[in-house]
Amino acid sequence: MQFRVCGKFTAPAVILRANTSAGCSGGQGCGTITAMLTVYFSGTGNTKYAAELFSGRMGGRCFSVEDDADFAAEIKACDTVAFCYPVYGSRVPLIMREFAVKHMDALQGKKLIVLVTQTIFSGDGARVLCDLFPTGHVEVVYAEHFFMPNNVCNFALLRRTGESKTRKYMRLAERRMDGVCRNVKLGIVKRRGFSVVSRLLGKIQGRPWQGDSGNVFAGKGTMEYQAKHSVRVDGDCTACNVCVECCPMQNLENRAGTIVHKNNCYTAA
Repeated sequence: MQFRVCGKFTAPAVILRANTSAGCSGGQGCGTITAMLTVYFSGTGNTKYAAELFSGRMGGRCFSVEDDADFAAEIKACDTVAFCYPVYGSRVPLIMREFAVKHMDALQGKKLIVLVTQTIFSGDGARVLCDLFPTGHVEVVYAEHFFMPNNVCNFALLRRTGESKTRKYMRLAERRMDGVCRNVKLGIVKRRGFSVVSRLLGKIQGRPWQGDSGNVFAGKGTMEYQAKHSVRVDGDCTACNVCVECCPMQNLENRAGTIVHKNNCYTAA
């Protein structure tokens, strides 16, 4: 689920000149990328599509953070890691925050490319990943936001995207990805969402959603915290286990033919 401040808007991109975020070093550009790893979290398929599109054009291995992989070894074997995730309320999804912190040591000194998906506007959705790292721990060499179709079906303010509009979103996403890959190959550094305006709008959205973006877990009283207990199973449920198998947080369980939740929902749209 994604909450926005304003209408459809593309945040300004800034060229990296100095240390503008707690966990990111100043950096001198993309430089030579000898080995790249792409990791992503995708609740509905949007971010999976973007991650595989990027990885296919840039080379390197591509994994979901839900995959059973030796991520420590994969990260160690590369010099650049591309993080791809959907933005929820100008914040990194919990499952990706947990992944970044778990592999903090392996990520030290790595170059990061951050690609995020959004429905309308995410403020500094790509930048807030940096808040999880100590100062100078990683170097973000590229950050970009992609408009993608809305797949949220249980939130009245966000309408499902129709077929024709979905095709338009995909064409625009592919065109933007062409630009990203071209710039990365040329060593051009752009960081969408790192401007002062983007950070301000991101804070307005992110504070009520998760609280402090540098924390792994949401603060009490935030929307993310309240959503942990928001799952409802109605009488039409047939206990087919599809939801149990799909839930990335492993929040659902079939107990004697009844689906119950474990109070760990993240509204993984």
